[in-house]
Amino acid sequence: MSVNDVIMQAMRENGIDFVTTVPCKQLAGVIEKIEQADDMRHVPANREDEGMGLCAGAYMGGAKPAIIMQNTAIGVTINALATLIQFYRMPLPMLISYRGEVGEPVACQVEMAVHTKALLDQLSIPTYHFHKPEDAHETSAILSHCFMARKPVALLMDATFWKGA
Repeated sequence: MSVNDVIMQAMRENGIDFVTTVPCKQLAGVIEKIEQADDMRHVPANREDEGMGLCAGAYMGGAKPAIIMQNTAIGVTINALATLIQFYRMPLPMLISYRGEVGEPVACQVEMAVHTKALLDQLSIPTYHFHKPEDAHETSAILSHCFMARKPVALLMDATFWKGA
């Protein structure tokens, strides 16, 4: 089973039925599967902070949301995370392609990788870093914990992880 299939299975096991995405080459396989899924509503977003607003609205409407994004946009999400998602205790799984780590082919992606974990830590957002394809098998338990605790969680998936896609 590919990591894309494992991630989709974990989302289904946890009742995720609303997903917003921002385009990302590494996450394209998961995004394609979400787009094809009959049991999930997919709403693409132009920006990650916009996607968080969509997820907040979906959650308040009774859905179980998730966002799929790149770490390079963590900076633009800080306000939405702190004043909306965290303040109102909304569970929000963030499946994040962790650009800029070892194995990253694009040099300009490296700078945000230096700051990603520190920014998430400053917001007290639990962060899980997936390096190997087999790490995907932890996804379901992490998503379950996110919804139980009613807190956002970040799953960082780096270039070495996506080699198993």
